[in-house]
Amino acid sequence: MIQFLLNQELRSEHALDPNLTVLNYLREHLGKSGTKEGCASGDCGACTVVVGELHTDAQGAEQIRYRSLNSCLTFVSSLHGKQLISVEDLKHQGQLHSVQQAMVECHGSQCGFCTPGFVMSLFALQKNSDAPDSQKAHEALAGNLCRCTGYRPILAAAEQACCNKPQDQFDSRQAETIARLKAIAPTQTGELNSGDKRCLVPLTVADLADLYDAYPQARLLAGGTDLALEVTQFHRTLPVMIYVGNIEEMKRIEDFDDRLEIGAAAALSDCYTALHQAYPDFGELLHRFASLQIRNQGTLGGNIGNASPIGDSPPLLIALGAQIVLCKGETRRTLALEDYFIDYRVTARQDSEFIEKIIVPKGHALFRAYKVSKRLDDDISAVCAAFNLKIDNGVISEARVAFGGMAAIPKRAKSCEAALVGATWNSATVEKACAALAEDFTPLSDFRASKEYRLLSAQNLLRKYFIELQTPHIETRVTAYV
Repeated sequence: MIQFLLNQELRSEHALDPNLTVLNYLREHLGKSGTKEGCASGDCGACTVVVGELHTDAQGAEQIRYRSLNSCLTFVSSLHGKQLISVEDLKHQGQLHSVQQAMVECHGSQCGFCTPGFVMSLFALQKNSDAPDSQKAHEALAGNLCRCTGYRPILAAAEQACCNKPQDQFDSRQAETIARLKAIAPTQTGELNSGDKRCLVPLTVADLADLYDAYPQARLLAGGTDLALEVTQFHRTLPVMIYVGNIEEMKRIEDFDDRLEIGAAAALSDCYTALHQAYPDFGELLHRFASLQIRNQGTLGGNIGNASPIGDSPPLLIALGAQIVLCKGETRRTLALEDYFIDYRVTARQDSEFIEKIIVPKGHALFRAYKVSKRLDDDISAVCAAFNLKIDNGVISEARVAFGGMAAIPKRAKSCEAALVGATWNSATVEKACAALAEDFTPLSDFRASKEYRLLSAQNLLRKYFIELQTPHIETRVTAYV
């Protein structure tokens, strides 16, 4: 059985189809049709809901952390121990919520289909903001698409909603909600079981290892932003899933003098602060990693485990010399991330083995990263590049250069690196290294970019890296090329 709060109503479910998304649960099981399906792939934001969960802040105080999510990519099992808020829950005692009222007064809606999603994103923004902030508003709404009107009135509504925000029913009930969430906090493995399909929800790494050993055919579910597409886009059935999002050990982010250790189930939005502090370019790339809704769900471990050739984080992590800790039963092994990827969607992971955490070395001052995509926000890379050199007295002593989108796997450019190591750091060396990239990669042409464009872009990014190191006041990194 799993338990969660539907606004303030306690829901206990045990026989639901684990393949059921929160979107379809709201619409088909509860008759709450305010949440819309626009794409069923997490691209449009019409299905946005907000999930509240217990969170202890830096001062040790218990709070409710509200996050916007794409309900079309969220399986119901991930709600275990949390609070689900949909657009129907905002109106209170006959009065519109302040974010709804702001959309009305600022004329932020036309046909209205996308409006509930915008409202929920604005609600999460208001809960997480102390004052109007244009940058945060753009970030909060980047995953919501409107096909009728311009975004100016919606951004105006965001400003109004976050300016002198009034107390709402969620604020007045906060202590009560915290108590109720603590009362339903999971204490043992939960389960959804419809007879022919099941999803297990362990609470510890040891329990996960045991379950995965017992069900090696199970699919591991973290954020589900990729896995859920198999259900919503390809109409496949997932007979057994194991949800790892309630394992606190795998959500930890630990900052040591020489490294970061990031649990594989840590949400990308949780990883931002630590990675941005260590490597500003990594933080900038995370800002362009899909939408805020996706970053609130997707995990660093999932982005690696999916083994996509265009995953944004692996090239950066490879260039930094990151390692992953793999767990199987009571056995753990540490593997260089570059050795994890073998071929297209083929990895070094053994049966019943899972990524427990990622180890990211610190202290690489010349690390830079770049993402080439057709649009700035919420888009997949055509090419993702990461450069990490060590230069002593003008001579390159170490080089790690990695790319995504250039091959069947994210990988290092070994010929390029060989052309760099031992050479003087100058434009002639860079040109030799650019030529060597043609030996490292024979990219494919697809709807994102031609092979010629990809190779030239990769070469130009190396030239860009050289120029930026020569003129550090130029900061145009992680740039989109249209």
